[in-house]
Amino acid sequence: MSETGGETARGAFALVLHGHLPFVLPHGQWPHGSEMVFECAAESYLPLLRVVDRLVGEGISPKMTLGITPVLAEQLAHPDFKQQFTDYLEERERTAAEDRERFHEEGDEHLAYLAERWQKHFAELRKCFLEEYGGDLIGGFRRLAEGGHIEIMTSAATHGYLPLLGADESVQAQVKQAVAAHQRHFGQQPRGFWLPECAYRPRYAWRSPLPDAGPQEPRPRKGVEEFLAENGLRYFIVDTATLLGGAASGVYLERFAALQQMWEQFRASYRPGPADVTKSAYEVYAVASAEEDRPPVAVFTRDERTGLQVWSGDIGYPGDGWYLDFHKKHVPGRHRYWRVTSSDSDMSEKEPYQPDRAAERVPENADHFCRLVHDLIVEHHRDRDRFGVICAPYDMELFGHWWFEGPEWLYRVCKGLAADPTVELMTCSEYLAREVPEAAVALPEGSWGQGGFHWVWLNEWTTWIWKDIYAAEARMPRLAQQALSSGDELLVRIVSQTARELLLLEASDWPFLISTWSARDYAENRAALHHQAFTRLAEMAERRAGGDELSEEDEKFLGECERTDCLFPQLDLAWWAGVERPAT
Repeated sequence: MSETGGETARGAFALVLHGHLPFVLPHGQWPHGSEMVFECAAESYLPLLRVVDRLVGEGISPKMTLGITPVLAEQLAHPDFKQQFTDYLEERERTAAEDRERFHEEGDEHLAYLAERWQKHFAELRKCFLEEYGGDLIGGFRRLAEGGHIEIMTSAATHGYLPLLGADESVQAQVKQAVAAHQRHFGQQPRGFWLPECAYRPRYAWRSPLPDAGPQEPRPRKGVEEFLAENGLRYFIVDTATLLGGAASGVYLERFAALQQMWEQFRASYRPGPADVTKSAYEVYAVASAEEDRPPVAVFTRDERTGLQVWSGDIGYPGDGWYLDFHKKHVPGRHRYWRVTSSDSDMSEKEPYQPDRAAERVPENADHFCRLVHDLIVEHHRDRDRFGVICAPYDMELFGHWWFEGPEWLYRVCKGLAADPTVELMTCSEYLAREVPEAAVALPEGSWGQGGFHWVWLNEWTTWIWKDIYAAEARMPRLAQQALSSGDELLVRIVSQTARELLLLEASDWPFLISTWSARDYAENRAALHHQAFTRLAEMAERRAGGDELSEEDEKFLGECERTDCLFPQLDLAWWAGVERPAT
């Protein structure tokens, strides 16, 4: 417990930033391929590293909890990333210079000034990436974690949507691969686990949720927290409504018009559960859906009141009219020169960005957030006489990528809260070391999608993906068992790549991008591609297990898959061969 000027902290603030992108690096470039990684690295990951180092240099340890998914870590550590990202930064610098000259010729000196700012901005990022971080972003995060300034949590290997996966072997593999990849990249056992989309499922007798699945005998399935406990993971995070009941407001609806339209179809059948006033989102609980001998797993809960100030595009800080607009870009260079103006402004109504005015808004927004955190902690301590925690989880890419001024806002928030004697900045693990959960809860199934359930990821547009996933899952255990018992190195190699294709097929990104219409064609193509690769590799494995030799064409296809989908070298087929401690 911290003390400043004789005053004792009354609660903790745990800032959680979840970084994730699907595996796109070797799958084309623009508009939805590797450039997605480069954009977020330039606009979010590298600026976040600089913010934390800046705070540490000023004697402030921000104690952030950062979620870096295994699939994102694989891409940032990919041998091609350093050079390709450097080339990207140089290209952004060059196109900004071209814009500057064009604006000069057109007589628009303000836009020319903004273009020159972009040119200098990307030149500075390139120098920082190469000289300060040696082209190694993963190494930068690892160093800060080793210094105790941040904690890095893991997530499902490819961000698979765990409650909808049809086999416990698949959930097991997503979790075990996550731990193995985290240890390889960051040199330590992870303690926290970000549930993709905060989606949780307890232990129960499960049936396929597909509308045309037909009659089924329900089969026992393990709760998600059971897989975490078995693999040494100690906590996860859920949405407010998952713990407290009541209406689930979701975090994506405002950002995607397609979800708003789809929500109208589901609204009539949505019945929010009753609110539970006996629990508090500012306290941590142990989760139990099975009475078995497993170490406890704690659950933190997203604070909705602080969350609304950042997530909401209408009343949240990113919607401030002076901030840089995310959507409007100048062609051909795709740089942004306009401000939000207002939340309902048409693209043609956006006014030119004014950096100085935007910079003036950041301290005011940060101070407002710090006062809110202070008041909520004081309120909780007064009402319950307990040292509570405000868990504030956000997508890492929101800061910088979606909200250009976001990294500076983070810097000022951390600095402001560090100076508040009533608030203690803590990582999630640090809070658990201080406040051991005293009560156990049984959580319902849910997510942080609108309405608190799965419809964003499972709907009429995405059912076909889940059919493909369930068919592949049913096939995978037998393939893994055959390969492990065969002693055939080539068969193991084939089935290992088959497993990688299954992991990639299971990524929650594909149904999400389809439902939001943000990159629908790309997502549909990628899901179909991985299912086709899985199917062909599975057929090759079955022929090989039967004694057939691979054709030259099959060997070429295997090599192409290994080069393109080259993630997770520490893959263990035993994860799919059978479930450890199956549900009964």
